[in-house]
Amino acid sequence: MTPPLAAVSDTFFVAPQLTADDIRAAAGQGFTLIINNRPDGEAPGQPANADLEAAAKEAGIAYLFAPVDRRGITPEHTGALERAVDDAPDGKTLAFCASGLRSLLVWSYAEARFGKPVAQIIEEGRAAGFDISGHEPAMTLLFEAHKAPRTEPPI
Repeated sequence: MTPPLAAVSDTFFVAPQLTADDIRAAAGQGFTLIINNRPDGEAPGQPANADLEAAAKEAGIAYLFAPVDRRGITPEHTGALERAVDDAPDGKTLAFCASGLRSLLVWSYAEARFGKPVAQIIEEGRAAGFDISGHEPAMTLLFEAHKAPRTEPPI
C-alpha cells in the first residue's frame, strides 16, 4: 500500500488519500471496511469516489462515503461511521481523507460520544501522529452528554 497508515487502535487506521490499487491491497492486509471522508473534487487529480467504491466492491471490502467538507464534522458523520463499523464483517477499518486528520476526528468524536475518556482519545491521536488537543472542548461536551442521565424517553 502506498500511503502511510496510522494505527489509532488495533482495528482502526487512518491514511491520506487512497487509490483504487491501495484499496485492493488493503483487502490482503485484513481490512474489511474502507471509509472515505474526502469530498469528490477537493483537489485536482484526486480519484473519484465512484472509482474507489468500485475497487472496494471488487476486493470484497465494505465501503462508506461520508465526506467531511468545510462545514465540519456532524452527528451524521459519527453515526454513519458507527453503523458502518457495526455492519462490516469483523476485521480492520481504514478511513482516509487528504491527510488522515478528518478521519481521525470523526472516529474521535464517535469515541467520546460513547464514553471513551477524552484524555485517552487525545493520546491515541498523538500516538498515531496527530495533535487533536484543540478538539478537547468539543470531545468533552460529547463525553459529558454520554454520562448525563436521559431526561426524555428514547425514540
